[in-house]
Amino acid sequence: MSLRMARAGAVLAVVIALAVAGCGGEGDDGEKKTGLDAAKGTAAPRTGGTDKPVPQPTETIGELKGPEGIVVTLHSAVRDKGGFVTVNGTVSNKGTKPYTPLTWRSKETELKSQSSVSGASLIDQAGKKRYLVLRDTDGECLCTTGLVNIRPSESRSVFAQFPAPPDDVKEVDFQLPAMPSVRIKISG
Repeated sequence: MSLRMARAGAVLAVVIALAVAGCGGEGDDGEKKTGLDAAKGTAAPRTGGTDKPVPQPTETIGELKGPEGIVVTLHSAVRDKGGFVTVNGTVSNKGTKPYTPLTWRSKETELKSQSSVSGASLIDQAGKKRYLVLRDTDGECLCTTGLVNIRPSESRSVFAQFPAPPDDVKEVDFQLPAMPSVRIKISG
């Protein structure tokens, strides 16, 4: 029993050490930041395992402008071999107050995802079909979740995965509730 308690104590010590180490960071000025100050800082660009930052998306295939200065810029809509289309973009708050896009959620009762883009859809106008965001077996959307309190001048990456329309469909309308739709091209 004491060996088990010793192991549990060692694991607890490691968890506490990791938690304490994660509470602070250094800002651009080299000053130590802690608690909420560190959480307010901006994340460094991911490097993908190299010293070079991962390039930020520069291509724009569509843009939706919504209420309160919210802009959704779509960077890609890629058809993959598994029969899916993944749409990637960036949501930016160009307004003056924090924004939580609750209207972007799906109204489906069995959906579990909250504060997400689960209400997005792709519309095939010619085929007269609407494609909804895919769900996993637990009822969670295959999309960005946790979009809460987007501060002024802040941008966040977003994605949503849909069933792919037929191969001959090269353009669809991307829709988010409470925003105008935009025609986008599917690549791949």
